[in-house]
Amino acid sequence: MNALTAGLWGALSASSLLVGAALAIWLRPSNRIVGLVMGFGSGTLISALAYELVPEATKGDFPVVLGLAAGALTFFFADWIIDRQGGEYRKSIESKKQAGAGLAIFLGTLLDGIPESLVLGMSLALGGTVGVAFLVAVVISNLPEGMASTTSMEDAGMSRKTIFGMWLALLVASALAAALGFVLIELQTGVEGAGVEAFAAGAMLTMLADSMMPEAFEHRGKAVGLVTVCGFIVATALAFI
Repeated sequence: MNALTAGLWGALSASSLLVGAALAIWLRPSNRIVGLVMGFGSGTLISALAYELVPEATKGDFPVVLGLAAGALTFFFADWIIDRQGGEYRKSIESKKQAGAGLAIFLGTLLDGIPESLVLGMSLALGGTVGVAFLVAVVISNLPEGMASTTSMEDAGMSRKTIFGMWLALLVASALAAALGFVLIELQTGVEGAGVEAFAAGAMLTMLADSMMPEAFEHRGKAVGLVTVCGFIVATALAFI
């Protein structure tokens, strides 16, 4: 296992963003279907937080509560700034022509994805293996995000070529973040892996409560609750394999 391998795993986890973008452009799935996928992805991420990130974070010397709070606050304020610049509707399933600047939408999606890739790289350095449940959770959660964000960017007037170029750039950024996480642990630069995992958990949980779960419920109603539990069950089963 090396940094290059970690980078490839990071790219793989982000590749579903491209798949979601392609589905949004060429198939145009209904809002209800995207809502269900979003709910299922939320369930898988909750399981990954509960059984992988937070338990691993408790093994370090860094106070988990501080890491969770720091991640939540960082995401909240960074997301607030990006929303004000035009990225508010990057996860909206419905078309919103007022979605604003494509750059803001891209930066917002980058904010969502980088902590996941960083933690993935660190987990590879610490354990030498990929957490299947965490990887599956990230891949599934990225799929509806790619759909919703692509729709927003198209309605903001961006060309398909530009949209796919931005997703490819984000895929590269995810690969670099995973490689960086691996290198930081390998070099033992003083970065506390447990602290980073707690930080990422706080950021990801805030993202779920702020956008993914409300958006899924808005378009699929109470059925999303059952689908979310299904996602949780699947990811939990994978975590114990």
